[in-house]
Amino acid sequence: MVVNGDAAESISRAATSPGKNIQGRERNWYRGDFHVHSQRSHGGELTPDQIVEAACGVGLDFIAITEHNTAEGHVDWESRAGDDLLVILGQEVVTETGHWLALGINSGQLIEGRYGVRDDRIDHSVAQVHQAGGLCVVAHPYTPYPSGTFMYPFHGFDTIEVWNGQWSSDLAWQADNETALAEWGRSLASGIHHGRWRPAIGNSDAHLQGQIGTPQTVVLADELGTDALLVAIRAGHCWIAESASVNLTFVAHARNRTAQVGQRLETGGDDVAVSVEVSGVPSGTVTFHTERGPVHHVDLPREGTASITWTTSAEQSAFVGIEVRHPTHRIAALTNPIGLVRTIVK
Repeated sequence: MVVNGDAAESISRAATSPGKNIQGRERNWYRGDFHVHSQRSHGGELTPDQIVEAACGVGLDFIAITEHNTAEGHVDWESRAGDDLLVILGQEVVTETGHWLALGINSGQLIEGRYGVRDDRIDHSVAQVHQAGGLCVVAHPYTPYPSGTFMYPFHGFDTIEVWNGQWSSDLAWQADNETALAEWGRSLASGIHHGRWRPAIGNSDAHLQGQIGTPQTVVLADELGTDALLVAIRAGHCWIAESASVNLTFVAHARNRTAQVGQRLETGGDDVAVSVEVSGVPSGTVTFHTERGPVHHVDLPREGTASITWTTSAEQSAFVGIEVRHPTHRIAALTNPIGLVRTIVK
């Protein structure tokens, strides 16, 4: 197995009750931010109403509330029921030697974070989240401040936040995201080969006004609900965009079969046509990545919209993923991979 893997008219009705599905929102691509803080977190300035207004204003379908080492903020969302924005309950687990996100936990559930890598206690905390049906995410693994760098093995974690916040012009913070992305990409070949890889997501880690949805994770889910979103994330059915202005479609075709991001394509030994449609990145560059690294580059026109097809095979490429960057090299979008396997299609 290769894969795991208009602002609101009324704020009072913009967020659905935690843990519920939004009715009428069936299988589709949904945009959201899995890492958001309110005033209950250190450095946070946003009220719940401001969070909802901001999320709806940038076109998000869902957010996850991830306060630092507290579940007290869960109660803030119990009365905010509606049909515009799904709110997933979570926590940022801040330990002495790294941070991680617990997503989809129970209302009021607190995940312990008072330990470091030498205490051998993280496995117990991860198990608590999984027992609640939640998802464990390595957060900003190379953040350049004390305790921010993730020092634990990735064993037990479901996904990795390779893109945290705006892709900064500050070299130290830019190196954080670039390093996380490079390390994740380096591990893909072995992970896919052995049948277990960790999908990538991107989140704002919003504390202040103007940060929510920069970046955002775009998820192909069976419905707009907590369980469906977490299932899709585990399987890698998602890609990351710097904002709602960036759009991307990524599919692979062989014979009469088609696979989307996070899926596996059985090629039957035939060539594979990998197709990408991009908009919102003027004069940018699209790069195709396989286990051999970056293998094909295409420059986008000045208007930033193009349809691109590249041909490969399962013999040449065990997987294909996409990066889109601005002319300044700042990243605009990236995808999880599509796996390619040579099998006899019956």
